[in-house]
Amino acid sequence: MVKRIAEMSARPRARLTGVIYLLFFLTAISAEFFLPGRNLVVYRDAANLISIVCYIAVTLLFYDMFRPVNRSLSLVAALFSLLGCAVLLLSLFDPSANSISSNLFFGPYCLLIGYLIFRSTFLPQILGVLMALAGLGWLIFLLPPLVNHMSSYIEGLGIVAEGSLMLWLLIVGVDVHKWEEKAQRLASP
Repeated sequence: MVKRIAEMSARPRARLTGVIYLLFFLTAISAEFFLPGRNLVVYRDAANLISIVCYIAVTLLFYDMFRPVNRSLSLVAALFSLLGCAVLLLSLFDPSANSISSNLFFGPYCLLIGYLIFRSTFLPQILGVLMALAGLGWLIFLLPPLVNHMSSYIEGLGIVAEGSLMLWLLIVGVDVHKWEEKAQRLASP
């Protein structure tokens, strides 16, 4: 399966990323809003687990997508996201391990992805700006006095930013010509 994904051209791979991103959204929203009761805790945990696995897949696909833009930053972004996913997984299996906020990792991840999108030329720069703003928003969640007044706005911005990126990838994909130009520059010495 991994080999087949690696052999896909840029546009179908971007659309696959959008599909997995959509699955993440659906499972995360289901866990948060449709399965909140005590009686449904097993289903909520299962939905959260699926959403985390989907986000890990999106992270790896984004690493590959943005590697031609800047290999090092794409790797650092992926590491931040994977650490955030690890924190979420740990808190899912051990609720007492909730002392570290996953936003500590997802904030920088979104900032870096926003920067990579902005520099990419194969995706609209506005998506990069939105993702960077969402990253700043996730970092604001680490400052409790600000969160009390701004939490719904920050969550809304995050949903708009990540949702816009997901929809763009699903509907349009990437500009294949510009992505391949970047990839060829990365491959040449």
